Amino acid sequence: MKELSRYSVIKDKNPREIVLLRGLGCAWRRCAFCDYHLDCSADAAANFELNRSVLARVTGEFGRLEVINSGSFCELDELTMSEIERVCRERGISVLHFECHWLYRDEIPGLRRRFAALGVALRIKTGVESFDCDFRENVLRKGIAERDPAKIAEGFDECCLLFGLTGQTAESMKADLKTGLEHFDRVCVNIMTPNSSELSPDKSVIDVFMREVYPLCRENDRCDVLLANTDFGVG
Repeated sequence: MKELSRYSVIKDKNPREIVLLRGLGCAWRRCAFCDYHLDCSADAAANFELNRSVLARVTGEFGRLEVINSGSFCELDELTMSEIERVCRERGISVLHFECHWLYRDEIPGLRRRFAALGVALRIKTGVESFDCDFRENVLRKGIAERDPAKIAEGFDECCLLFGLTGQTAESMKADLKTGLEHFDRVCVNIMTPNSSELSPDKSVIDVFMREVYPLCRENDRCDVLLANTDFGVG
């Protein structure tokens, strides 16, 4: 695997610092579109050393930090979690973003309490990809055993949507965006980019997105749009 960029600063919508840490790897690992889980190691000590060096770059410039790890916060080692706490205390982080697969939803309340004790508010993002349950589970194999968007959103603050795949239309993408904004505080729209997974981007669908959907979310302060998966500066 090529060397990854693991620290960046997002200055546009919702300004924050962002770090890409390394954990044990996504426990689900069945999504048909994803190979992010390859950024992992079973060596917790090595992960901690890497993560500590990345977290050392955090300045606290905006008081907001996003932590991603190609999986869920539950897959980070305890030393790394303690280091995140230390960085929040010493750099004045008041809002901390984590990512979490829907399968780990019951772990979120405990994490919120842990960081609330430090005066840090958590924003938890989950990858929904689509609210069309049949497409999400039969094509994307996302692993969300729930059809009701309101129930999917329980315990989460933000969601990711994935556009640019065969079978999606302007209508389906607009519906996903509308549903995401109705049930979550923020939506991050990701456009499918080539990777080693079994699914590939569909240029015709991406063209439809750019023409008919992108104008609806480009200026929306509650929407991040990643036309490439490295647009946040990490990865």
